[in-house]
Amino acid sequence: MELELQSLEKEARQQLEALSDSAGLEEFRIRYLGRKGQFSTILRQLGTVTTDDRPRLGQLANTVKEQIEALFAERQAAINSSDDQSEDFSKFPDLTLPGRIPVTGKLHPVTQVMQEVCAIFENLGFSVAEGPDVEQDYYNFEALNIPAHHPARDMHDTFYVSDQLLLRTHTSPMQARIMETRQPPLRIIAPGKVYRCDSDITHTPMFHQVEGFLVDRHVSFADLKGILTVFTQKMFERDLPLRFRPSFFPFTEPSAEVDIACVICGGSGCRVCKRSGWLEILGSGMIDPEVFKMVGYDPEIYSGFAFGLGIERIAMLKYGIDDIRLYYENDQRFLSQF
Repeated sequence: MELELQSLEKEARQQLEALSDSAGLEEFRIRYLGRKGQFSTILRQLGTVTTDDRPRLGQLANTVKEQIEALFAERQAAINSSDDQSEDFSKFPDLTLPGRIPVTGKLHPVTQVMQEVCAIFENLGFSVAEGPDVEQDYYNFEALNIPAHHPARDMHDTFYVSDQLLLRTHTSPMQARIMETRQPPLRIIAPGKVYRCDSDITHTPMFHQVEGFLVDRHVSFADLKGILTVFTQKMFERDLPLRFRPSFFPFTEPSAEVDIACVICGGSGCRVCKRSGWLEILGSGMIDPEVFKMVGYDPEIYSGFAFGLGIERIAMLKYGIDDIRLYYENDQRFLSQF
């Protein structure tokens, strides 16, 4: 056994001198110094030697193992130090490079335009009111002078939840809801989502609308024209001529579609405005006396005007967008432009 220990010690020393990496160190530790290594195997054989030789051989085996462990620790420190000095710094970031600005989210263009529209009207003295998306048939139609089976309902083909509940087709129901609970003077805008059975390049089943109305004594069509003129100037940041075309809305009389001079050609005529020089932006009119009667206002005392505009339509004109569906396709290349 003594010769075996001497041979094993010599072999272990030679192996240690040849080691050059951490993987070799681990293999050496397992082979010679591990729980099932060669030195442990020899120590377990001490039970087979004579009683007289056992102390001497045990001490020799422990001494040899301790020497090899000390040499192993020295070799391990040397290899680890060499590894640290030859560290591959390519995997670390280059601290001399300028910092990267993280990509941050931003408001959807429809939301941005909605907020801008509301801000303009708030500066003109209007208050913001919001109502339910799921509306009663009464407020969506009847209170706005659109009784059951009236042909005007065909213009508002919509989604019914039940016989008397539907997804509102406009934010105009807020006229009746507010006038039922408040007395004039009133200056209100009502932004929100509306729903209709339309889907093409200029219509979506869900879109955003702002309804505005003003009720007081001696309100005239001239007041309506003045408010809308200021709005278009602020919204499009230029002095655009307005044109009022006679139209029909059940809850206003007289009613008018409002056009602005084309924001692309300035009114000279182009493909966007179909060579007419005008672009439609909203509908408006004087509130029908029948609507006042429905909410208990005396039409002989009070008068008012109302208007409604589609946010997507305003945004399309403001930014030169030709397909309304782009708003809802979640294409970052499109949305990141705003």
